[in-house]
Amino acid sequence: MIVAKVWKFEDNIDTDLIIPARYLNTSDEAELAKHCMEDADPDFVKKAQKGDCIVAGFNFGSGSSREHAPIAIKAAGISCVIAKSFARIFYRNAFNIGLTILELPETDKISEGDILEIDTNTGKIFNKTKNETYQATAIPEFMQELIESGGLFNYAKKMIQKGA
Repeated sequence: MIVAKVWKFEDNIDTDLIIPARYLNTSDEAELAKHCMEDADPDFVKKAQKGDCIVAGFNFGSGSSREHAPIAIKAAGISCVIAKSFARIFYRNAFNIGLTILELPETDKISEGDILEIDTNTGKIFNKTKNETYQATAIPEFMQELIESGGLFNYAKKMIQKGA
């Protein structure tokens, strides 16, 4: 269960808005976190707190196939991204690095500053601010295992240790 304050963004937030290309000369997660969402909201990193979530419209994460975008979001302390839809490569990259993402068609009902209780196992989202409940697409079991392991690399290490 995640309890998070919402930071709201529109449709088509591409990977350059999530982490501008001028900062892609490093893979240092802490450095990427400093510039998370900078071209969409220059003050985002100053305002967002650890555990907050991003809510957006359609096609979140379109653009580059590099993993820097979900890494920057996770390293900035964002607990979850909820969008109407995700670009396919971003979707897969997010799970590969252990970032929780949920697809929800009703993101227009959620406002910036709302407080959400997010059950990542069922996809049920309760908006504490508006006393409304939404049903996101549940995260497939294998993807939940990736998130719980901290990403694909840690999941693979765990499977090797188990001899699986």
